[in-house]
Amino acid sequence: MSYSVGQVAEFAGVTVRTLHHYDEIGLLVPGERSQAGHRRYGDADLDRLQQILFYRELGFPLDEVAALLDDPHADPQEHLRRQHELLSARIEKLREMAVAVEHAMEARRMNVRLTPEEKFEVFGDFDPDQYAAEAEQRWGGTDPYKESQRRTAAYTKDDWKRLKEEFDALHQKMADLLAQGVPADSEAAMDVAEEHRRFIGRGYYECSYEIHTGLGEMYVADERFTATYEAIRPGLAVYMRDAMLANTVRNV
Repeated sequence: MSYSVGQVAEFAGVTVRTLHHYDEIGLLVPGERSQAGHRRYGDADLDRLQQILFYRELGFPLDEVAALLDDPHADPQEHLRRQHELLSARIEKLREMAVAVEHAMEARRMNVRLTPEEKFEVFGDFDPDQYAAEAEQRWGGTDPYKESQRRTAAYTKDDWKRLKEEFDALHQKMADLLAQGVPADSEAAMDVAEEHRRFIGRGYYECSYEIHTGLGEMYVADERFTATYEAIRPGLAVYMRDAMLANTVRNV
């Protein structure tokens, strides 16, 4: 029995475009074609796709996934061990710092010298003061939080409006890529993730790749941030996390 590309996309929770991309790069070439030339996937293809998605969830780039699946001498356990060590070494530091710096970026606006009317003009329905006590209590001692405080203390209303417009534009670029079915580990998505990291570095604090990866994890783990990104486009929180992780793997 074989399945169409649309059926497989529905089974696996991926886009048709992603399956086409995997076919084009030779990562998952369907074992059959219909008389009309359409892709047809058999059980062996589905098994391979399951393995691909497993490694992708762990953050492996596509070329490494191909090596794991096609190289008879590759050691999948060694790849997994390396990735596990990388994530384990970062996780505690990221949990403390990454949550802090993202909240600091949003919540530290409590020190912005704006009238209530101006705050509404800049931030809309978001009330920065509601996160102030939590941010200071949980992360006030971190260097990124202190750096963000120092920088933002001098920001004017026009500064905040400019930063918000730039940040919104980056989120929209990422949402557009998601809407087009572009894989999160594509060059295009990773480039936007890099723009995102550099934006934070310019506006708030020095954002290392480790910190940036932690921010991506927080977009999925913290329901408040997840809701923000899901409101822009469903699936955007996970997509951004994956693109940010892929960009870190590409650069570290």
